Amino acid sequence: MSAAMIERLVATAQSARAAPKGAKGEIYAAACAELGISRNTLHRKLKDVAVTGRRKQRSDSGKTALTRDEAVLISAVLIEHMRKNGKRLKSVEETIDMLRANELIVGARTDMSTGEVVPLSTAAISRALRTYNLHPDQVLRPEPAIRLASKHPNHVWQIDASRCVLYYLRVAQGDKKAGLQVMTHHEFYANKPANLKKAMDDACWRYVVTDHTSGVIFVMYVTGGETGANLAEVLNTAMVAKDSDPFHGVPFMVMLDPGSANTGAVFKNLCHALQIRVQINKPHNPRAKGQVEKAQDMVERSFESGLRLFNVESYEQLNELAWRWMRHFNATAIHSRTGKTRYAGWMQIRPEQLRIAPPLEVLRELAVSAPQERIVSTYLTVQFRGAEWDVAKMPNVLVGQKLLICRNPWRADGAQAIGIGDDGHEVYFVLDRVEKNEYGFDVNAALIGDEYKRHADTPAQSARKEMEMLATGTESVRAAEAARKEMAKSKALPFGGRIDPFKRINDTPMPAYLPRLGEALKVTNPVQFDVPVLSATAAMLRIVQSIGRHLSEEEYAFISGRYADGVPEDQLDALIEMLLKPVAVPMAVGGGLRAV
Repeated sequence: MSAAMIERLVATAQSARAAPKGAKGEIYAAACAELGISRNTLHRKLKDVAVTGRRKQRSDSGKTALTRDEAVLISAVLIEHMRKNGKRLKSVEETIDMLRANELIVGARTDMSTGEVVPLSTAAISRALRTYNLHPDQVLRPEPAIRLASKHPNHVWQIDASRCVLYYLRVAQGDKKAGLQVMTHHEFYANKPANLKKAMDDACWRYVVTDHTSGVIFVMYVTGGETGANLAEVLNTAMVAKDSDPFHGVPFMVMLDPGSANTGAVFKNLCHALQIRVQINKPHNPRAKGQVEKAQDMVERSFESGLRLFNVESYEQLNELAWRWMRHFNATAIHSRTGKTRYAGWMQIRPEQLRIAPPLEVLRELAVSAPQERIVSTYLTVQFRGAEWDVAKMPNVLVGQKLLICRNPWRADGAQAIGIGDDGHEVYFVLDRVEKNEYGFDVNAALIGDEYKRHADTPAQSARKEMEMLATGTESVRAAEAARKEMAKSKALPFGGRIDPFKRINDTPMPAYLPRLGEALKVTNPVQFDVPVLSATAAMLRIVQSIGRHLSEEEYAFISGRYADGVPEDQLDALIEMLLKPVAVPMAVGGGLRAV
């Protein structure tokens, strides 16, 4: 505002303050006409130049006739008709009209003096939405953030990949446009599919790694997009020791976006072998790794902006330039949180916090070597890479258990097992190779006749002992063994006989079943065949013909007495066979046969 307007506004405010009741309107109207502004603008400007008293709050302040359910529905429809970029496709007024037409809301108030139902205005409904904190401007505000902290340098690294939107790098020989080029709008117009494909094929990708504690930035450019191989190569390059760059070592944890490359087998294999915990952030939550997101912006603005004035012919040259800028930035720029340069903050790392990475060749091999599943033998060993490894020192290991085994990157010919700790995260156990003597025996095996060795009880053995003491009602293993022997002699029952296996059967009340009506089954009598019966005399005649001799008195008396009613024809052969035996003769009529 000009000095003249301020002076006129101050005079208007003083006149209005001194005017009697009902005369302020004329003063305001004259000021509006003189200054050429509206009444609302006048009052807004008066607040800036004059002290005004606090207006009395209305008695119905904070109250609204719009119900909360209607407010929720209106807000939900407004947000549903919104693009991902935040552009609203429906206004509040259009939304209210649509919902009223569909009889989903009333949005009205009742005049208590007349009983008339008056629809609420759009402005009143907008105020009601804000009263309920349901206006889209309020609902779409960012969620509260939580500050994140890390323990020490190399505790947590954040990694992020981004396609360079301003540059592409052609490396084809003979191409007049080879080298780093700026993406012009007419050449890489996004709505032209052919141009878009060309931009993706030649695109230059930037990977940025940051150390969360010190803020150190590592940058590397690659081609081929966001892939597992590129991610592993960037991490390997950042971890190995480099000349004139103090930043190196294996981090304890890395934070990444949930992309397919970040969760793929190549990167997982590398992290498994190096004992790196991978923290995948929640989708659409860039604030979780805001440090590396800001570092991407720093690299783009501070380093890439200067590439317009420099000819770059290859990725090797581009990375060399990026690393020169990176070392200068980390060594000179003061970090606002630590008050030190980034390299100075990283140099505070202690020896136990710095895990030296193996050579780059070993790291590349680890990336393509997945952990292998091995079964624990009865000797508490596993087979891996042609050798036998001792797993007896692992907690809670069981015979027959399956373990994940991978290479130990810090030992040329070592192995390590992957387990799950009490906190639910992976833990790694370094395994010792089972050494053999010239006869192929384990050098730590017990020598027969000279020594006795045994493994510590496995969880399964401990559980069996505990169950045995419970079943025998004893307090020690020896007492349980003695009790078991005594139980075998006295036929005592386990658990002191307290368990009745049929109690649930005996205690279950059975329902009384009413007899059901049915129909008698009609069964046809089987056909019966009558066996011919020979008289005793006829039977004896046939017997004599068959045995070739006369019957003795005892044999005659036996047949006459036993078969007084006749001899069934189907028993005649058995009777002849009995009389042919020289070792047996008929006894008395009631006594059967006797041995002679």
